[in-house]
Amino acid sequence: MKSLDKIRVAVLFGGRSAEHEVSLRSAANVIQYLDPSRFDIIPIGIDKQGSWFLGNDIFKKSLEHNKVPQLHGHSDTWFTPEWVGKPVEKQQVKELISRPVSGQFFDVVFPVVHGTLCEDGTLQGLLELADIPYVGCGVLSSAIGMDKDVSKRLAMSANIPVPPYLVIKQNQWDINPASFLREVDEKLSFPVFVKPANTGSSIGITKVKAREQLQAAINEAFRFDTKVLVEKALSVIELELAVLESLEPEEEPIVSVVGEIRPRHEFYSYDAKYVDENGAELLIPAPIPEEIKAKARRLAQKIFNTLECEGMARVDLFLDKETQEIFFNEINTLPGFTQISMYPKLMDASGIPYPQLLTHLVELAIKRHKNKSRLIRSYAG
Repeated sequence: MKSLDKIRVAVLFGGRSAEHEVSLRSAANVIQYLDPSRFDIIPIGIDKQGSWFLGNDIFKKSLEHNKVPQLHGHSDTWFTPEWVGKPVEKQQVKELISRPVSGQFFDVVFPVVHGTLCEDGTLQGLLELADIPYVGCGVLSSAIGMDKDVSKRLAMSANIPVPPYLVIKQNQWDINPASFLREVDEKLSFPVFVKPANTGSSIGITKVKAREQLQAAINEAFRFDTKVLVEKALSVIELELAVLESLEPEEEPIVSVVGEIRPRHEFYSYDAKYVDENGAELLIPAPIPEEIKAKARRLAQKIFNTLECEGMARVDLFLDKETQEIFFNEINTLPGFTQISMYPKLMDASGIPYPQLLTHLVELAIKRHKNKSRLIRSYAG
């Protein structure tokens, strides 16, 4: 296939998020496994201040520094999101690309970014305004999926069980923290998990075993978000499933085999996921009864549809060790693509290898954009 026939994929990495470093590892895998016979790959890094930089050199420097380096004033690498989806006339940008630019700069954007301002609908809204296809969930489901409170409320409205939890907002906490401490005592029993409502990769999460630890854990969570969840810690098996939208409109989403996470730390923390190589044991398929696997797969598909997901999502469930009841924990609408990430591992175990998965996601993005482009954007009466 000639280069002119290839689909131009902008791989977006970094971002103004506490999961910036995780994004670099995910992007390295996506860039490695995107089919070079079908795709031209253009890396775009977003530094922690929100500046955008384009090119392979930026990606290499980002991997070396474990973050997107600040390069303000380097006009040969600077890039603005305002150019996404638009014809480009700037000569210095043309010179970065291996072929002339005669129309819009990219055919599709693959956001390999995680956390707030990345997978919470913010970035997706920018790409919608730019009118360019992008991989993953749209604005609505991205925002819903990122907010652990809202996603749980919608799940409960669909009769999907969730663990008992309370919500605390920053302004209310600042006025009267004692009332919330009492409420946790009255409505939840220890241990509990304290979580920022809008982070991923277990960032800002603390397992609290006694009341005297609770206030510090809540303050720590408020460092990452203005809304915090305090959730009852159950005795559970942690299950994860990968869900992938079908390219055929009449078919239900594809649901992977069920995987199990067995943390070797107190819980499946950031360190257990990304710092300690032996922080967790990943079991694919999960060693649980077949009828529970089938129930978990049906539930994952129901959650995907209930939360209006598109493209892909990883659904995290809890299996109560005593009652065998399955609870919805959370959904990740831009799951990790690192070497140890469960989403690509689960799909591979389900017969969809990494390169095929990436191609499928790009095709979904282009298909969705074509469908939406048929909509009328003006009304003359």
